[in-house]
Amino acid sequence: MMDPEKVKSVRVAACDLNGQMRGKRLPRFEKQKFNDGSIRMPLSALNVDIFGADIENSPLVFETGDQDGLLKITSRGVIPVPWLRNPTVLAPVSMFTEDEEPFEGDPRHALARVIKKYDLKGLKALAATEMEFYLIDERKTSLMPPVNPISRKRLSTPDVLGLSELDCFDDFFNDLQYGCEQIGVDIQSITSESGCGQFEVTLKHKDVITASDDAWLFKLLIKGLARKYEMAATFMAKPYSQDAGNGMHMHFSIFDHNGKNIFNNNTNEGSELLKSAIAGCLQGLRGSTLIFAPFANSYKRFVKNAHAPTSAQWGYENRTTAIRVPGGEFASKRIEHRVAGGDTNPYLVMAAVLGSALLGIEEKLVPTKPIRDNGYSNSAEKLARNWLEAINCFENDKIMHQIFTKTLIDNLVKTKKQELSEFKKIDVGKHWKYYVSAI
Repeated sequence: MMDPEKVKSVRVAACDLNGQMRGKRLPRFEKQKFNDGSIRMPLSALNVDIFGADIENSPLVFETGDQDGLLKITSRGVIPVPWLRNPTVLAPVSMFTEDEEPFEGDPRHALARVIKKYDLKGLKALAATEMEFYLIDERKTSLMPPVNPISRKRLSTPDVLGLSELDCFDDFFNDLQYGCEQIGVDIQSITSESGCGQFEVTLKHKDVITASDDAWLFKLLIKGLARKYEMAATFMAKPYSQDAGNGMHMHFSIFDHNGKNIFNNNTNEGSELLKSAIAGCLQGLRGSTLIFAPFANSYKRFVKNAHAPTSAQWGYENRTTAIRVPGGEFASKRIEHRVAGGDTNPYLVMAAVLGSALLGIEEKLVPTKPIRDNGYSNSAEKLARNWLEAINCFENDKIMHQIFTKTLIDNLVKTKKQELSEFKKIDVGKHWKYYVSAI
């Protein structure tokens, strides 16, 4: 943490169901206030829609008097906010009830409950994410790629895995690397992706809670830094209809109490536990589609031959499937879950994936045969086809009710139904600036 005497203000923020930061600004950091219950915020703040409005008929608002919850600093601790001009720090917090119990509507607590199930079985998961985003120029009246800082010409073509575009934005990416170091996010690599102005930052494997924190904070950092460079960054699932969408691929391995990777049996195929975890993930896909695709725009990403899965299939080294088992060293055997878009809540994504995988292991499920060819040409159970179908699937799915509490399910369903209604009233084409910045 920077010198407290130099800090001009403190941001206190918890994660709402949409992955947005909700909190307040304080003039200084006083650790004692986080220990004595002085920092408070309505429980309903974590259950607002993407526009920041209360959920109509939510039991958290008028029915219960809009009660406060207690905010406590997470294990992340206090971190700097490197994109602001004045010295500022951020205190990531979790929400607790008045009797100091974890608030069931807090997505970070939802993930912690899944991890506790792993702990009780003597297991530990490590995870990492691949964060895809677009840099855009929002000074114009329509969504456009950014201007090349060197040539001063607007980007017009993709540069898949090219280095020239990375070099052109070198100052920005150097700032990004430094900012990640400051907030404790470890970058493995940065690449230019298949969309015009699209990039991917791969984060390193960590324990699941820390990996989720990393993904959540990274999204905040990249958006803040982009504005410093007179650009904007968006994790919107499908900013351009003709270009690839933004995904948030999740990689994970599971280890036993001796530190052995339970997916590894020193073969390319991997262990039976690997296959059971895959079967659990496949079985949970339809019910959890809402977690992986939380907005109407999210479903534009699920199209054939666009580097995003469309059905519940898996394969070895096959990027046309929803679940991929990458190659590499046996000791690093892992699962790549490729369904989530960049517009998702990292805590809920990891809870859904790891909760499904554990159910597969517990029930010794057997997956379908792996796909060896083009997954788009095979018939298999589809993901929920649209936003409304996904809401209904999530609300009624038995697996989701085993992973998430009734409170969280009810809150998320109410949120999505309200957003669905509100988006029908607006012309997203005219309000794209808000939509891009919100996601």
